[in-house]
Amino acid sequence: MVILKSRNEIEKIRFASRRAMETLLYLKDFVREGLKTMELEMLCEEKIKKNGDMKPAFKDYNGFPYCLCISVNDEVVHGMPGDRVLKEGDIVSLDFGTFYDGYYGDVAMTYSVGTISKNAQKLLAVTESALYRGIEEAREGNRLHDISHAVQTCVEEAGFSVVRDFVGHGIGSSLHEEPQLPNYGEKGTGIRLKTGMTLAIEPMVNMGGSEVFIKANGWTAVTKDSSLSAHFEHTVAITDNGPEILSKI
Repeated sequence: MVILKSRNEIEKIRFASRRAMETLLYLKDFVREGLKTMELEMLCEEKIKKNGDMKPAFKDYNGFPYCLCISVNDEVVHGMPGDRVLKEGDIVSLDFGTFYDGYYGDVAMTYSVGTISKNAQKLLAVTESALYRGIEEAREGNRLHDISHAVQTCVEEAGFSVVRDFVGHGIGSSLHEEPQLPNYGEKGTGIRLKTGMTLAIEPMVNMGGSEVFIKANGWTAVTKDSSLSAHFEHTVAITDNGPEILSKI
């Protein structure tokens, strides 16, 4: 069941979403060669404690043990912090959610470590562009898969592929609510979008094929062909005036 949110509820989701994005922007300054991914997790925990008004959404969610999902290079989503040392040319996707006053916010960004290849630069640019193409379709009266189609078209026109095993989602008093929002689909299909819907729109884009597999840790998804993968995400509300990016700083 899709839950429509009141203006008061949307403001709480906005607060949680902005706190999440502020945290990712803070962490960006620490992403550099020689840093262990666990150090990013520790910095994130320090930031949470310093703010004092939010809780991490992912830690202990279905048994996930960390605040941050940190996915490097061919890791698509749900990468785990650890002893991995970042190297020049890596790309690092950080996925982070917060919980505030009963409501969630969810965001993701992909950062470069030093100088990255032109193909990797294109991958990041296309993935972020696909996110905003999708957001533009998040309007009352449109269909859910209008968002999906916009993302898919942007990605495939650039010669990349969208991940099909993981999707965006509704968000509110639960981290994952209906509807599920794939990053591919046929325009004009899916449920009708309505004012008050809140969505976590999150393209996951592979430089190569779309297929993934799960690593032995039971969480981390990796591209089957070892190609690079990027991930960008905003929490968005559908309003009478069009899409509103709640996680925008």
